[in-house]
Amino acid sequence: MLREFDLTGRKAIITGAARGIGRGIALVLAEAGADVGVTALSEANAAKVAAEIQALGRRGFGWAADGTKVDTMQDLAKKALAQMGSVDILINCLGDSIPGLVTPLPGSTRRALTESDWHKVVDVNLTQAFVGCHVFGPILIEKKGCVINISSFAAVRPAANMSAYAASKAGLTMFTQSVALEWAPFGVRVNAIAPGSFPDIDLMPPDERQKRLEQGDPTNPLKRFGHVREVGLLAAYLASDAAAYVTGQTICIDGGRTL
Repeated sequence: MLREFDLTGRKAIITGAARGIGRGIALVLAEAGADVGVTALSEANAAKVAAEIQALGRRGFGWAADGTKVDTMQDLAKKALAQMGSVDILINCLGDSIPGLVTPLPGSTRRALTESDWHKVVDVNLTQAFVGCHVFGPILIEKKGCVINISSFAAVRPAANMSAYAASKAGLTMFTQSVALEWAPFGVRVNAIAPGSFPDIDLMPPDERQKRLEQGDPTNPLKRFGHVREVGLLAAYLASDAAAYVTGQTICIDGGRTL
């Protein structure tokens, strides 16, 4: 391995990593040598990923935590420091969407977003990144660590009926840039990854999984869906010394979808 890509001895926290992209990132970082702690709403689900990390020969930790709440994340930080010793890498990976109109439209049967819908989507996509950086910032500044926020292609190419999701992901881009400037004097890098379509095939029945892989994504320039491991490989690069001169960037990994 090129030494610049080696994460041996690094300690990473990944929020929202029970499945999908978060889990994919956790496993790749472990392969690259990092010890990894993951959060989920369920401690049982977090523990499953922690066990997979341990099977790769690294220390793995799993905790239940609501990444949108400062008090909950402060409790998590205490556990992480007690069990891991420190944190070098923070990956804010929570995300969700609720489709809906901004207001009812004539002739449309689509539901309109409620105030509660709006706040939930903004909190889980944008507020969570603030919370993670707010809580772990002092540790990362002391360690000259790095932050990776997981965004979406929707930050670049929005769609109708997805206003809350697109707005929160676009806001995440500006948040990433602002914090990158704020923390650059302390040697902390802050970047974001904007994935395209990455279906969680591990949760699909075998027949559906095979059909999805064979069918691919005809609307994508590369004609396929992404594999969560590919996001993990990009995250491993951004977390490593190989990316020591990269900060404030939002990098799309989408097979050309945003072109």
